[in-house]
Amino acid sequence: MRADAFAKVNLSLHVGAIARGGLHDVRGLFLSVDWRDSLSLELAEADEITGREGSAVIDDWGNLAWRAASIVREEARSSRQMRLELHKRIPVAAGLGGGSADAAAALGLAGDIFSIGPADLAPLAPALGSDVPFCFSGGLAMVAGTGERVDELEPASGFALALVVPPVEISTKEVFEAWDRLDGPSGPPMSERDLPPSLREHGPLANNLYAAAAAVAPDIDEWRAELSRRWGRPVALTGSGATLFAYFVDVAEAADALSDVPIGARATKAAVPTDRGWRLVAGVESDV
Repeated sequence: MRADAFAKVNLSLHVGAIARGGLHDVRGLFLSVDWRDSLSLELAEADEITGREGSAVIDDWGNLAWRAASIVREEARSSRQMRLELHKRIPVAAGLGGGSADAAAALGLAGDIFSIGPADLAPLAPALGSDVPFCFSGGLAMVAGTGERVDELEPASGFALALVVPPVEISTKEVFEAWDRLDGPSGPPMSERDLPPSLREHGPLANNLYAAAAAVAPDIDEWRAELSRRWGRPVALTGSGATLFAYFVDVAEAADALSDVPIGARATKAAVPTDRGWRLVAGVESDV
């Protein structure tokens, strides 16, 4: 079986005190979008991890998707061997949760193979990482705690996002450490009038990690200011960065905006919301 794993965007992120395990409590509005990785999992004669078409895949047993599949196998008390194939499209170190999305999809694939249902898979997600519980459910949700509390909301629609990954890779750990050093700054808010109608009830939205990310990688602030100037609208940061985004009416308008992006971006994408964090795909690879 094959699955698509969808990127997540933090439409807002409020950071709180350090909780158990040294992680900060957070509360934020998270959204799945149709920037995707794809992966397949099948029973095999020997355990194996591979990438496709030059994908940048951590092909060792520490790969998060492999860990997810292995946890399900252990839960099923099976000794069967598996082959995982991963095709990466979601940029790494970009605040888009690609690794977490892969892990969520691998949970679903392994659950299908070993006959474990979603209700029994969901409790396994928090141990894999703070973004995995949201990526397992996906859509639009309010996320709290250290990521384990996911309150699913009505799906968002009627807009697109222009996503730009500047030529910067940022460590999430370094950004949270900078946030602590800066005494916990608040992020610049985006008012209700700047949000799509389907999101206005949740506004204003802000990312409290913005100042910390800009302190770690000042290029982020330069890219945000330049994109805002070119696009004539507010530009926000997802998670700890470095991906920047703005709201547009539809994919065509977002794609048109992306034609006017400074040279050097690592990646760009005109994306729309999805109502899930991953999905099973029967047969050949899907084309989102």
